[in-house]
Amino acid sequence: MIPSLPFDLPAGADGALGIAIGLGLAAAAGLRVFVPLVALAIAGKTGLLTLSPGFAWLATTPALIALGTACLLEIGGYYIPWVDHLLDVVATPAALIAGMVATASVVTDLPPMVKWAVVLIGGGAAGLTQGASVLTRLKSTATTGGVANPVVSTIELVGAVATSALAILVPIVAIIVCLVACVWAFRRAGRFVFGRLRRPALAPPIPPASA
Repeated sequence: MIPSLPFDLPAGADGALGIAIGLGLAAAAGLRVFVPLVALAIAGKTGLLTLSPGFAWLATTPALIALGTACLLEIGGYYIPWVDHLLDVVATPAALIAGMVATASVVTDLPPMVKWAVVLIGGGAAGLTQGASVLTRLKSTATTGGVANPVVSTIELVGAVATSALAILVPIVAIIVCLVACVWAFRRAGRFVFGRLRRPALAPPIPPASA
């Protein structure tokens, strides 16, 4: 399930590293849905990761072609004005599913209840990062008229690729990145919601005095 290591792991470490890999990939799914799935497919096909039972299909050539095509279309779509906002609508539920699939595909050696709890947490991590990226794009559109949106899209893409690579190659670092990303996303969402609540309402216009 985990990358080959030159030393034996203590009991339970395999499951812990699986959680780290899964949550790191889930956080990346919130930035780009298909990037971590493509990374999983490549890692599974090259033997870097052994996928959980029931998810071996991710490492097949047809799956890799389909995921790679979807990944390229998703990346390109985020550079087309206004299409990026339409993609956000579709990507929000898709990110939750991708986060859970990515987590479930690498988490093993855990009791079923614990495993599926971790899978749900993975979906939540993807949802948090996706929500933060949506808010960032909305703010960029409101303040720059969408001119800065390609920059936001590039940062998200780099973040998704880097987080996916870290999750597979250095999972301990990936879990730290995942925690930082989730805290950042939670604070950003809270600032957006509560900032709007604190914004004072405009006073109604005063009618002109009667003669």
